[in-house]
Amino acid sequence: MGNWLNHTVITEINAPVEVVWKFWSDLDSMPLWMTWIESVKTVDQETSTLPDLTEWTLAANGFRFKWKAQITERIEAQKLEWKSVGGLPTTGAVRFYPEENSKTVVKLKISYELPRILARLMKENILGGMVTKELQINLDRFKQLIEESIAKTN
Repeated sequence: MGNWLNHTVITEINAPVEVVWKFWSDLDSMPLWMTWIESVKTVDQETSTLPDLTEWTLAANGFRFKWKAQITERIEAQKLEWKSVGGLPTTGAVRFYPEENSKTVVKLKISYELPRILARLMKENILGGMVTKELQINLDRFKQLIEESIAKTN
């Protein structure tokens, strides 16, 4: 067993919540804006026991982790929650809050269990700060991609 680390980041996007939701829902394109995510693949399944199952590969600083994640709750244009079902233990949620003037606040919360090997190499507060900073950079990149896409269509 390792230690669980929690990270929360927030950004405001100049786009309606439906547009932001559509961009986020395209999980296969996450590597375009999440630098540590190497790939996200939808897993074919013949049963409904594990709906919305995806396989994730994270590659950062010489480490590579794979895991499968299951969407545990989906409320269109409001909330998406998930948990891992093998590999790196993770949970997460992203929430979408519509604001005035076609803006959307996005709040991303990710938790994961730090493997013992990393716990021995790095102090949690150093790793935690680094991960939170990287998540904020990635969420800001997500914002930029959406806003640039909207600007191109106008």
